[in-house]
Amino acid sequence: MASRFPLHPLLGLLALLVGAVVPAHGEVVHERVVGPEADTGPYKHPGSITELANGDLYVAFFSGKGEYEDPSAGIWATRQRRGSRRWSKPEQIARNPFHALGNPVVWTAPDGVAWLFYVTRHGDLWDTSRITGKISRDNARNWSEPFNLTFEAGTMTRSRPVVLADGRYLLPAYHEVGEDPEAVSAECTSFFLIHDPVRRTWTESNRVRSRLGNIQPAPAIVQGDHLVAFCRRGGDYEGRPDGWMVRTESHDGGRTWSAGEDTDIPNPNAAVDFIGLRNGRHLLVCNPSFSERNPLQLAVSDDGGRTFPHRMDLCNEPGASFAYPTVMQAGDGRIHVLYTAAGRTELRRAVLTEADLPGAGR
Repeated sequence: MASRFPLHPLLGLLALLVGAVVPAHGEVVHERVVGPEADTGPYKHPGSITELANGDLYVAFFSGKGEYEDPSAGIWATRQRRGSRRWSKPEQIARNPFHALGNPVVWTAPDGVAWLFYVTRHGDLWDTSRITGKISRDNARNWSEPFNLTFEAGTMTRSRPVVLADGRYLLPAYHEVGEDPEAVSAECTSFFLIHDPVRRTWTESNRVRSRLGNIQPAPAIVQGDHLVAFCRRGGDYEGRPDGWMVRTESHDGGRTWSAGEDTDIPNPNAAVDFIGLRNGRHLLVCNPSFSERNPLQLAVSDDGGRTFPHRMDLCNEPGASFAYPTVMQAGDGRIHVLYTAAGRTELRRAVLTEADLPGAGR
């Protein structure tokens, strides 16, 4: 793997073999979390990471024979216990004897409950999916029976929730339509499910429409009830000179969202992620290309996601693909970026600090 932050050879080997290494200032540590050696199925894509209430790191991922070839594909997970450098042997945490599963999202709520969201595909293509959930009250050792969050065909998840100013949970979702597996229809839309943990109710926002269609929104709070989300653009995978990432925003705590507008950041019809950092800055992780999922780039905003003047490549290797990034800032302040590599046979993680991001010394 090429990087602008080369590791000492022995340190790099240790990171790949035994797990996380605490990054020194100015250094980004890369590791392979799950690879072909894991007997879950050759296809491992995408993944999601969270820090559990007990401090363990927990990664969930979709795995099977392939994206469409395996109706028994399920959700697997691996754990790195607090203070350890090793990831556990993956175990299956969700399966369905009749339908393939996909797009897991694992997230720890403020009350310590771990949530697992994923999609259950009822037909051959993703536009037949519904959103399914599970919860765990013992740090992901045991999971509840699955429950349905949506019943509308084509409703899916991809990004982690955020906690709103009033304590409600905002789960990003999207509606995918169309029967072409090599294209995202212009009728595809993003939306959000809002959970009230006191009343135990779910409500839905409006649908975000845009010129080419959009899916997989990644939201972050700017201030109070003002949120911004960045979305994957629609269209095919051949690349186009007007294939821009899509931006939408809400000023009422996620209840309503603006129409999706093109940004000035290219998007190759690939997932992105976006979070607010503790220091008040915002971090966008994306593939800034019209046609390739390379490089994987970190872009930092100082103005609430309006502009991203500070950028650096996290991974950049000609001919490679680094996709479906998920970013999380843990309790100790470290930033974890999980992504898919090696032809969707590996999940890799990069660990860095706020000080390592571009523009930190401004």
